[in-house]
Amino acid sequence: MWFRLRGLSSGAEADLSLSHYRSQLDLSLLRIRGVGLGQEGGVSVRMQVSIVCTEHNLKGRNSDDRPNRSSSMGAGHNKPRPYSSRPYTQGHAHMNEATGRNSSMKYRNLGKCGLRVSCLGLGTWVTFGSQISDEVAESVLTVAYENGVNLFDTAEIYSSGRAETTLGNIIKKKGWRRSSFVITTKIYWGGQAETERGLSRKHIIEGLRGSLSRLQMDYVDIVFANRTDINTPMEEVVRAMTFVINQGLAMYWGTSRWSAMEIMEAYSVARQFNLIPPVCEQAEYHYFQRDKVEVQLPELYHKIGVGVMTWSPLACGLITGKYCDGVPDSSRAALKGYEWLKEKVQCDDGRKQMMKIKELQTLAEKLGCTAAQLAIAWCMRSEGVSCVLIGVSSTEQLLENLGAIKILSILTPELLVQMDSVLLNTPQNKKEPRR
Repeated sequence: MWFRLRGLSSGAEADLSLSHYRSQLDLSLLRIRGVGLGQEGGVSVRMQVSIVCTEHNLKGRNSDDRPNRSSSMGAGHNKPRPYSSRPYTQGHAHMNEATGRNSSMKYRNLGKCGLRVSCLGLGTWVTFGSQISDEVAESVLTVAYENGVNLFDTAEIYSSGRAETTLGNIIKKKGWRRSSFVITTKIYWGGQAETERGLSRKHIIEGLRGSLSRLQMDYVDIVFANRTDINTPMEEVVRAMTFVINQGLAMYWGTSRWSAMEIMEAYSVARQFNLIPPVCEQAEYHYFQRDKVEVQLPELYHKIGVGVMTWSPLACGLITGKYCDGVPDSSRAALKGYEWLKEKVQCDDGRKQMMKIKELQTLAEKLGCTAAQLAIAWCMRSEGVSCVLIGVSSTEQLLENLGAIKILSILTPELLVQMDSVLLNTPQNKKEPRR
């Protein structure tokens, strides 16, 4: 926890780090010795304390929840400027959502940290370095960037590292300012050797350096722990992530496919040892995978500020309806290594899901959108979701998916209830979104 101290008489400033504190600690004035502040030794100076960033004021980052500063400021101070009040976008006031200057893209805070990300991000799983050519990948990335997408996600395991190489080559060729976009990668599976997998300090550091080499970048914005590692103590993981951030190899770290309990454990370890906690969880989320994102993660968002980045909004293409009449030869389920997806489509549960998808397709047609656009917008509307990752194999698919942003505004509570009546899988402990 950091406090900025401003001398009322001398105007000097100092930073004070308090590694152990109570969340309800209420400090308004502090007495410190004026050593190094131009004061004679031993003379006490009254200092005003301004909380810059603490767990206690996480909620204060939201405009509607910010306290009135005037009530805590002493007499004789200049009257502070009032906080500006932003109109709430339905269901997303907590994300500080705003529309881009040069596009219709919407941007949100990544959880309760300060990083602003596009509500739709481009993923590279299966496509980059594998399913599509480098030329198509360049076209997709360019169209995404020009339409306001500022987050590109990859991983060391994607296409055995080729996805990172392709992404890095394209960005270098385009010459985009590094400060204008966000790169995220994931570490866990790096190679065949025992030391090239998992979340040991060795592999986190070496794996990230390998990713940076393939990306041809000095740093990534977020490095994700891609699964938990039962063979590595949590303290080692958090210390390693703190190290790579302090070394400038990453700006933030997050988790992927971690349980809420595991995320809380990482947060607790970070607080105990004055380390850096995770800021985001990557989770699967779509019509048929709801409990974690709608029940567990919103609680973490409100308690410790962890955001959510979701993936597979179309359930690997299942929700688009492409598998309603079988498995097309050009589909992902027909690819080598994706037999599990083909079995999922053809099993009893898969056939039941197809029936629901057909009903939702009819609903999408009445709304004037595609089934994919409705499904992606449905994911974006969920509380705490900062960014929805989409994967496409053509610019046409990309532009269709980007159209989901316009559908977000018509997702009324009545429409969501109608969709739930089709899905019949609303999480039992789901709470009403906080307005």
